[in-house]
Amino acid sequence: MDSFIRKDGRNLRRGYTTGSCAAAAAKAAALMLLTPAAPASVYLMTPRGIGLTLPLHDVVRAEDFVSCAVQKDSGDDPDVTNGLLIYARVERTENRHEISIDGGEGVGRVTRPGLDQPVGAAAVNSTPRRMIAEALRQVCEDAGYDGGLRVTISAPGGAEIAKKTFNPRLGIVGGLSILGTTGIVEPMSDEAVVETIRTELSVRAAEGRRFVLFTPGNFGADYVKDMLGLDPDAAVTTSNFIGDAFALAAEAGFSGALLVGHIGKIVKLAGGIFNTHSRYGDCRAEIFAAHAGACGAPAAVVRRLLDSVMTDDMLAVLDEAGLRQAVTDSIMARIGAQLDARPLGALRRGVLTFSRVHGTLGAAGDADALLSEIRKEG
Repeated sequence: MDSFIRKDGRNLRRGYTTGSCAAAAAKAAALMLLTPAAPASVYLMTPRGIGLTLPLHDVVRAEDFVSCAVQKDSGDDPDVTNGLLIYARVERTENRHEISIDGGEGVGRVTRPGLDQPVGAAAVNSTPRRMIAEALRQVCEDAGYDGGLRVTISAPGGAEIAKKTFNPRLGIVGGLSILGTTGIVEPMSDEAVVETIRTELSVRAAEGRRFVLFTPGNFGADYVKDMLGLDPDAAVTTSNFIGDAFALAAEAGFSGALLVGHIGKIVKLAGGIFNTHSRYGDCRAEIFAAHAGACGAPAAVVRRLLDSVMTDDMLAVLDEAGLRQAVTDSIMARIGAQLDARPLGALRRGVLTFSRVHGTLGAAGDADALLSEIRKEG
């Protein structure tokens, strides 16, 4: 696919989703089932408005069905499904004008409410289902066929690949999800991460949970397990998208959200940085230095903080000066004020932070009460 975006000073090649692969393979299989055509490739217009001409693989043509595959191309996005063959098997049915879509080998099944598809359904999401149905209706119309079609989407090897995704913790078992809202993969897209957070929150809301626990990543998950005694799988991983996570929790109607994270990431919130990726700002030393100065630190201590690289080193400097508690309290108070200033409606909000060297450091907002509520929900 020769379509590019400019990101971080580089040209990155776009790819196409598993949903586009499934729709293209289904369209080609239907065309070969209902007409004498024997195409080597198939054209598909994506919801993004970008047209794709995709080569076909492993074509099997029988009297009562046709099966073929399209290979997933993620472009320059680091996607675990890159190169995977997505198959569609299409067969006739007697149900006039009906197009039924199911999943086969390597496609997961939904086992928890709150996901895009109902419990028991194949994890072929709504946009790919619509793409498949629209493409097949057009093929049927062009071929003058008024019967029904049964489509089975499969992804051999998908069950193993799915173990590297969020599917198991979301309640999608046995394989991958066939995804894509635009049909196009935008390299290193923030949208995909935010959508994963939204999905995890939807699952927890459907289970009746009113309070949500957030962690940015593995450090937070380890602390949740080892120090708080909670199941880390119960936490929603925010990565760097902390502001989005709180906003999505409010949107989903949760009563409260508690973020538990390492001070190296959490301290940025005191500066109003709620996407904590380094490309949006790295003011950790400056925040520590400012709060240390406000707490009476001499210029030499402030300079040492500004010259430090790791937050654990900054904490060690404050320990030497006898200021660690005062400074961390000041930082956490500022984080609480930053949280209060965000338009999150009635969502109760809190933050708990720690260091792997120095242990628990402090809390902001409604952290203690929210932790208690999360424990009650189990």
